[in-house]
Amino acid sequence: MQSLPIGIFDSGVGGLTVLRALRERLPREEVIYLGDTARVPYGTKSRATVERYAVEDAAFLVNKGIKLLLVACNTASALARERLRREFAVPLLSVIGPGARAAARATRRGRVGVIATEATIQSGAYPAGIREACAPREVEIFARACPLFVPLVEEGETDSEVARLVAAQYLAPLRAAEVDTLLLGCTHYPLLKGVIGKEMGGGVSLVDSAAATAAEAEALLEARGWLNAQAGRGGARFYVSDAAPRFHRIAERILGEPLGHLEAVEVWGHDRLQAG
Repeated sequence: MQSLPIGIFDSGVGGLTVLRALRERLPREEVIYLGDTARVPYGTKSRATVERYAVEDAAFLVNKGIKLLLVACNTASALARERLRREFAVPLLSVIGPGARAAARATRRGRVGVIATEATIQSGAYPAGIREACAPREVEIFARACPLFVPLVEEGETDSEVARLVAAQYLAPLRAAEVDTLLLGCTHYPLLKGVIGKEMGGGVSLVDSAAATAAEAEALLEARGWLNAQAGRGGARFYVSDAAPRFHRIAERILGEPLGHLEAVEVWGHDRLQAG
């Protein structure tokens, strides 16, 4: 089990923030990343559709022979994680729990903002997780859907005037609510951290679930005795369902290193039976 890779999936490039944090913390691990770029964004889709996409994504990775599945898409984590746990025997870690616990630790005055996709906000997963992590302390949560953030990131518009204008409109209610902590409830959003941070001001802590997820992944593998003991840095393989050249360009900028294996694949049609 130690030498098997960790599988990570997201609807697009956002999950690379989780992969980056994981490789910083666990550089010896082999990693397989799937970006379902043909069907991004997930955040505007129905629960049934997101569940189907998530099962197909997970089956593709499980078919590769992985020891841990990281659901790096917040929408899939919110809407499909219980289905994934039922259908696959491989250990699973989603970004919802680590992100909620990190926000609970970060808040000073119990005023937490959450920004995410429409589907994640409607699920109520983050407020529930934050309240559970904060108990018995009282906490006020202010949630806001930011649907245009994902397309901006996917197009590489992370520090443009358009991004700043969109951020100003989305974040104005959270500034007015005087939140002291803002949870970036989509793995695409940390790539807009500069724009978001300027809009919210220096007194607001921005919580990115990627680092917290990587820490919990390390703890899980260590508890099972599955940490990779190989010498040297582990490899990374990347798969996308569409737009490989654009993914390649954005991914190298996010990761700060050249991509090795990148392959375009068809994800649809993979199911639980194929995963075995």
